[in-house]
Amino acid sequence: MLDTVSSLIMIAAVAITTFATRAASFLAFPKNKEVPPTVRYIGIILPPAVIGMLVVYCLRETQLFAYPYGLPELIACLAVIGLHAWRRNVLLSVGAGTVLYMVLVQMVFV
Repeated sequence: MLDTVSSLIMIAAVAITTFATRAASFLAFPKNKEVPPTVRYIGIILPPAVIGMLVVYCLRETQLFAYPYGLPELIACLAVIGLHAWRRNVLLSVGAGTVLYMVLVQMVFV
């Protein structure tokens, strides 16, 4: 087990690093300086790419040829897509999809 001092040093290091990475963008691109087109392009393309990668990562071990044949994953994905199309709220759609998936795998498809 780590002692208290080691834990506090680790927490401080993580906090400083997190703050530094957040502050770096403001130092690199002040308000009166225009953002380069490449950075703007990455800002547009990266969020959907990360979401796509997370979907692939989450569904990579889905068993399509064994019970429950991927049904909990399919139902949860459809719920997320439907909720997001309806409300356009990422927190609501992902949160509700996660809760639905957990209910399905722990209570319905046991």
